[in-house]
Amino acid sequence: MAESPGGVRAMVPAEPSSFVGREDELAATAALLATGRLVTLTGPAGIGKTRLAIRAVRTGRTGQPAGRRAPETVWADLAGLPEERWAALEGELVDGLAGRPVLLVLDGCEQLGETCAGLVGQLLVRLPQLRVLATSQWPLGIDPEVCLPVPPLAVPPVEAEGDAAADPAAYPAVRLFTERALGADPFFELTRRNSAPVARLCRALDGIPGALELAAGRLHQYAPEQALRRVEADPLRFLAGGAGRGTRGDVERTHRLCSPAERLLWERLSVFAGAFDQAAVEAVCGFGALSTEEAGEALRRLAPGLLLDAGPGRHRLPLSVRAHAARQLLVRGDHTEAARRHHEWYRLTAERSAQLWRAGLQREARELALRELPDLRLAMNPVGGAGAAAALEVAVALWFLWAACGLLVEGRRHLERALAAHPAPRPARALWLTAWLVGCLGEADGADPLLIEGWAAAVQEGEDTCVAYLAHARGTVALWDTRFDDAAGEFREALDLLPAQPEFGPGRGALIAAHTLALSWTDPSAVPVEDGPPTGADPWARAWVGYAHAQVLRREDQVRAARGELLRALGTQLALGDLLGQAAAAELLAALETDLGRHREGAMLLGAVDRIRAVLLRDPRAAAFWARGRAPAETVLRARLSEAEYTRAYAEGARAGLRTLLPDA
Repeated sequence: MAESPGGVRAMVPAEPSSFVGREDELAATAALLATGRLVTLTGPAGIGKTRLAIRAVRTGRTGQPAGRRAPETVWADLAGLPEERWAALEGELVDGLAGRPVLLVLDGCEQLGETCAGLVGQLLVRLPQLRVLATSQWPLGIDPEVCLPVPPLAVPPVEAEGDAAADPAAYPAVRLFTERALGADPFFELTRRNSAPVARLCRALDGIPGALELAAGRLHQYAPEQALRRVEADPLRFLAGGAGRGTRGDVERTHRLCSPAERLLWERLSVFAGAFDQAAVEAVCGFGALSTEEAGEALRRLAPGLLLDAGPGRHRLPLSVRAHAARQLLVRGDHTEAARRHHEWYRLTAERSAQLWRAGLQREARELALRELPDLRLAMNPVGGAGAAAALEVAVALWFLWAACGLLVEGRRHLERALAAHPAPRPARALWLTAWLVGCLGEADGADPLLIEGWAAAVQEGEDTCVAYLAHARGTVALWDTRFDDAAGEFREALDLLPAQPEFGPGRGALIAAHTLALSWTDPSAVPVEDGPPTGADPWARAWVGYAHAQVLRREDQVRAARGELLRALGTQLALGDLLGQAAAAELLAALETDLGRHREGAMLLGAVDRIRAVLLRDPRAAAFWARGRAPAETVLRARLSEAEYTRAYAEGARAGLRTLLPDA
């Protein structure tokens, strides 16, 4: 078939110069075409649907059995087809394709809207030897369609940052970005120095190939760090300056194709910072001209062609799509109400996760809080519409995420920022939690003013629970300052003051664990190690009691019993992400391994401990506390191992990480 006006042609477009990370999708396309007559590649604009279709056709991956001649391929670029030619397209294709096997590629079916479904249905009826490979932001919704969603390219996870063993180039998004960056700047090179900002840039752009290429095309102007800042500040403006098809144009075209209800939902979805499910969408976006039911229905229609898959039943807006929607929401005047509803939903989410923690479902509480953390962070922004008091309410509800799940420094940052924006008098609960976190980081001087202000506020507010927790925070400061007698007294006072059923915070189990820990230094005979850690609904507190018991057992020369107790505690601390607990327990485990003559294992554990602290103590203000001395085992290890042996084992442990080093109990 000769090329006709509007982009229908026998010649397939040239194969992309770079095709990264799509082998699985290629194989799936071939498998589906081998058994079906209509395969639709779906996904948001820029995801790579057209590129995948070209690659499938150009490489013969169209499901044709081996040894059989491939059918003729006809390519129709519907994005370039004028609307006045839509009615004539069916007849033109039937006349040109009748009587022979043909693979028809329809690229950009969303341009024709509902017309395209009728067109394809008629072609399949009138041309029995026809197979169709379609690309569309949304499914056509007709029999015998089989859809293949095209996902973003894989990006380096946040957890890989700071891991010396991680290789960002192993991820397709980084490889594509690097290849395209070389086209813009022949001297570009992915190095250890720039690999972290490149990885963050790929994450910020959601692994969408079109956006990655546009960003990479600007590296002759901006270093990766500068590009990342500009993308985060104004993604549409930054990407509009790149080469190739403009992201702004893609977004605006998609916006026009949506129904009024879909546009309204799209705009309101911009208040979400991370992934969301249908319940969140209905609660936050279902108001005014868009009812709860209409919001849920619009979400189901939007999801295949606009949103990225974020796990079962969860979606998220790509950054550039969110930026466009946020502008439209401001113009429409709905932002204030949508933001208010967003904050309320995530305030309730924080409370729900805290309730799970108190009920002993601590892994579930952590999982919920981490899953919703991008939007919880937004709810803790004191300059948002809800204000500093509301931000602090969310931050206090998430106390366990900061204190027990390894995010001490982040929690402190949220609290200090919101407290700075809060007028006097500042709330007692927030002052208590900030003082506790500062104390956990070993900064007695920073905690003291907060403790004094917090006690006065708690008395003024009648916050009896907070008065008890402030005593616990004073004990924490004393504990990490090695004033163990003072710590034991403060923890005892906290237990005496704590109401039977505290409505917030760590609860009685955590205070008992802290008191037991202090006693393991001041009065080991008072620690009932023969009974083991208490059973109950607080695994985190139980792990700290196990650590205290291990200290006492070691002093009693029950090294193997101490080791077993400690390994059980570490299992819980690893599951919950308690970095402070892991560092303390692993350091004691290193001493126990040294006691047992396992010197190389002890040195490896010390390396793993310092890796944990490097993650935990990113705030330089806390580094001095931990630099005061290493584990007592280090002196013995350096005496028993040569300098080269110690250095090699230490480095190996730092690379491997604690989880892989833990021996069987």
